Amino acid sequence: MPCLSLAEKKSANTLAARLARLGLRTDADYVLHLPLRYEDETRITSIRDAQPGVAAQFEVDVIDSEIAYRPHRQLLARVRDAGGGLILRFLNFYPSQQKTLQAGARLRIFGELHEGHLGPEIIHPRFHVVGADESLPECLTPVYPTTAGLGQATLRRLIARALQRADLSDTLPPALRQRLRLPEFAAAIQLLHTPPPDIAQAVLESRDHPAWRRVQFDELLAQQLSLRRAYTARRARGAPRLLATTKLTKTLLASLPFRLTAAQQRAWREIAADLGQPHPMQRLLQGDVGSGKTVVAALAMLHAVEAGYQAALMAPTEILAEQHYRKLAVWLAPLGLEVAWLTGSLKKREKEAAIARVGAGETPIIVGTHALIEDKVEFARLGLAIVDEQHRFGVRQRLALKEKGLFAHQLAMSATPIPRTLAMSYYADLDVSVLDELPPGRTPVTTKLVAEARRDQVVARVHEACRAGRQAYWVCPLIEESETLQLKTAEETFERLTADLPDLKIGLVHGRLKATEKAAVMTAFVANEIQLLVATTVIEVGVDVPNASLMVIEHAERFGLAQLHQLRGRVGRGTDASACILLYAQPLGELARARLKIIFEISDGFEIAREDLRLRGPGEFIGARQSGLPLLRYADLQDAALVEQARAVAEDMLRDEPELAAAHLQRWLGGREELLKA
Repeated sequence: MPCLSLAEKKSANTLAARLARLGLRTDADYVLHLPLRYEDETRITSIRDAQPGVAAQFEVDVIDSEIAYRPHRQLLARVRDAGGGLILRFLNFYPSQQKTLQAGARLRIFGELHEGHLGPEIIHPRFHVVGADESLPECLTPVYPTTAGLGQATLRRLIARALQRADLSDTLPPALRQRLRLPEFAAAIQLLHTPPPDIAQAVLESRDHPAWRRVQFDELLAQQLSLRRAYTARRARGAPRLLATTKLTKTLLASLPFRLTAAQQRAWREIAADLGQPHPMQRLLQGDVGSGKTVVAALAMLHAVEAGYQAALMAPTEILAEQHYRKLAVWLAPLGLEVAWLTGSLKKREKEAAIARVGAGETPIIVGTHALIEDKVEFARLGLAIVDEQHRFGVRQRLALKEKGLFAHQLAMSATPIPRTLAMSYYADLDVSVLDELPPGRTPVTTKLVAEARRDQVVARVHEACRAGRQAYWVCPLIEESETLQLKTAEETFERLTADLPDLKIGLVHGRLKATEKAAVMTAFVANEIQLLVATTVIEVGVDVPNASLMVIEHAERFGLAQLHQLRGRVGRGTDASACILLYAQPLGELARARLKIIFEISDGFEIAREDLRLRGPGEFIGARQSGLPLLRYADLQDAALVEQARAVAEDMLRDEPELAAAHLQRWLGGREELLKA
């Protein structure tokens, strides 16, 4: 290998860094880096026959070129072919381009023709000087996803080399391919990178071609293989069998002022059965806002305690954690059980005392925030780890709590319902329990859309509700760019409402308050000492005040569907008729309009989740970057039939064709399976 100069090494390192940003390291990576679209450079179009706005290739002679100043400095070149002439316009250009565009030069140019001030023109065409006897390409030209500083020509060259070197042998048995009517892998890949000119370009770009179908199936299959393998490996590990007496759980159920719904009873039976198994439970309990997940979690914790183990519940915010702590303390104190409270805002002495009791096994049930996973927190005998709103924790945080106990059972809870295709795909290594009905007594919430111009009417509605003895929330706009700006907006809203409604007791809660201050405000609101609570999204989950019957969400167009549904779920918890008013500013963007229409028309959380998945795609819906889940690049999760097929084939391959399964995983994940799940 020749020695490289310092400049050449630097250039190679820069190129490698840019390729790494696209995930391109191995030949398999290049092979699976598929085009976004295609350009047809296999034919020459006459200028006379060109369609405005349609990309085409022309072969022309340069008549002349000049640098013009109308109004800004730009390079103009007049060119002709046998059918007519046009202008090439460059708003940004290099001296080398100006030098190439000399009179008499023969060029091939590619771009979209438009009508300009001086006649037909193409702005910033791609062009090169035609070589002697230069033939036309034999296939469509691929346009690949790229990154800054990495040109298409470089990508095409590297991918072409990888296609020659890579192993494109098939990882699907011939009989399976025939049954599913899928083309061979090598044929599909070659066609997608180098499609013939007579192919229907629109069908290819819409990804509705059999070659795309093969790639989409293979991608889903790799995901299913990895997740099913993780599921099998987990079930092969040992874990303590939590065999309970059911004395405490029966006592709790008898003391509750309500009966479990059929869905809660079903979920509890599934969880109890898992806890009694000799391998770690990894179950997701999902249900709509207010479906009663907390009481199911309480039963699971009591089950662990009866078996002689500790149970811990971790929540993402102090408000939610404290809500769980208070509810569990009320339910479990009559059973003689102490519930420990552990959060970062505790005073040092209190925190150390709580950690000591947990470490000594004196407290069987522990509730807290991220403080539970600090290094100094040790459990005497952790048997069950529960993570609430699990999608709001990073993958390492969820792992950290589970690993506090040797192969502890884990229960994840989510109030963001997961559509079926997503559960089959991204959560294939979890067992899922669904709470698909609400407890009796929940009042339907009326949703109203109100323009910002009618704000005074909304203030009057809030005043009327509070004077009638009920309570209300006023949620301030979500400002993603700046927590400081969001805080400022909340404080300004608080001051404005205090001035507008001087006869009401108004409180303010936001993420910057000290935990003690936040707790004091929330306690006063629960006790009806505060009638109107101005808040940021810290109240999104976990707040349960039955007397609050009105929710106002300011600048609702800035919120996502899941947040709007969560916030709306804070009301309707009592017997009074409840309403959620979505204040929005005009003009509305297309996506914001779609979100508000969905939240206005639909109250079912599962249906909202399906619409949310359709609008945002799976990566954003589940927070893939946060959770560690790899995004699907080519497969469409709306295609439930293909997901089902991949799931069934994965189980068969792992059992009957383990070597092919391993080769398939290596091609698609390249040893990066650890990213998939925790």
